[in-house]
Amino acid sequence: MITDDKATGRVRVSSRARLMMTGALLFLVAVFLTLGTWQVQRLYWKLDLIARVEARVGAPAVSAPAQSDWGAVNREKDEYRRVTATGTFSHDQTALVQAVTELGAGFWVLTPIRLEDGSTVLINRGFVPADRRDVAARGEGELDGTVTVTGLLRITEPGGAFLRSNDPASDRWFSRDVAAIAAAKGLHNVAPYFIDADAKPNPGGLPIGGLTIVRFRNSHLVYALTWFALATMSAAGAYLVYRQRIKAD
Repeated sequence: MITDDKATGRVRVSSRARLMMTGALLFLVAVFLTLGTWQVQRLYWKLDLIARVEARVGAPAVSAPAQSDWGAVNREKDEYRRVTATGTFSHDQTALVQAVTELGAGFWVLTPIRLEDGSTVLINRGFVPADRRDVAARGEGELDGTVTVTGLLRITEPGGAFLRSNDPASDRWFSRDVAAIAAAKGLHNVAPYFIDADAKPNPGGLPIGGLTIVRFRNSHLVYALTWFALATMSAAGAYLVYRQRIKAD
């Protein structure tokens, strides 16, 4: 209870109110400590993820997961592995996915490659500027015959981009959604991943591969320190309020 002491002009807080304030502050201490601990756990998880991805990117290329292994492919253990795939491109079933890169705005060129076992993998062959999206403007890069692609395995990106959904009916793509692109292009037996081609030049210079950005945002330490600082402040506040309660009693 809070009362106004007219004799001294001071506002007096009852012992019960101080106890409730102390309890509330201690509750906040527990909440902030929990959040801080969670951020520390996330920090170690992120550091481990970064180390594993860097090891995959720098490792020698291996064959892309075969059809029998597709069910075991997942983001945690497979994304950004260096892989190779050998087959024949189906250029007439290419999808252009809107992209913004260090080279400006344009499109990713996603072309299916049919492998010897009859399965299909979508290959992100690289970037083309918006004014070179038409095949006629980059025809030299349409490779024929058997080719081998080396690049980074990527996991499908379903749905679309922020505030922009893929529109298969209009052939407008904002994310590399493997299943949706496969359905729209009439592809069958398609791997649940795609491959970002490396920087090996294509005839005519387009598409431009090797633009994959391997970067992970890691602010967990800052968040952890913030939560622990708030916990310390709340604990100090609880101590001060409780001490005032003892003096008042």
